[in-house]
Amino acid sequence: MPTVKKKLDAGQYQLKDQVVSINRVTKVVKGGKNLSFAALVVVGDPSSAVVGYGSGKAKEVPQAIRKGIEAAKKNLLRVNLTQTSIPHQVLGRYGAGMVMLKPAPEGTGVIAGGAVRAVMTSAGIQNVLTKSIGTTNPHNVIKATFNALSRLRDRKDVASARGKTVEEL
Repeated sequence: MPTVKKKLDAGQYQLKDQVVSINRVTKVVKGGKNLSFAALVVVGDPSSAVVGYGSGKAKEVPQAIRKGIEAAKKNLLRVNLTQTSIPHQVLGRYGAGMVMLKPAPEGTGVIAGGAVRAVMTSAGIQNVLTKSIGTTNPHNVIKATFNALSRLRDRKDVASARGKTVEEL
């Protein structure tokens, strides 16, 4: 049974944005080449474990980033966390990209590369081990990371699904 995901309101969080990649793209037309910029942006509020990503395209870089931020605010995701890490190991997939997230003890820090690091720091995850497998395309890596984060379940959900109390787990 699919769960209905309620939309998070971007206005109630102190969102910080982080540009993951800026790509110069050209469209060949009859009169020559039309140059524009595509920006991939991650926004998040580390204090409330909320993160989102978006993509924007415009003739200038700042406008592309602004459009990316607006798109990111529209698809925010709340992340299930323990104190400073994630509750369990999880593998997220998107296209040819796979991202493995593994909980880490206190003091480990964020061990992640590029696009995954941007998502982890924006979500407020302080201790995590990650491995990006397959594609290095930042769009697919971020989507695989979000797939992994959406698969995280907290102890209450697992306990109720198994018909037990949280203490029994």
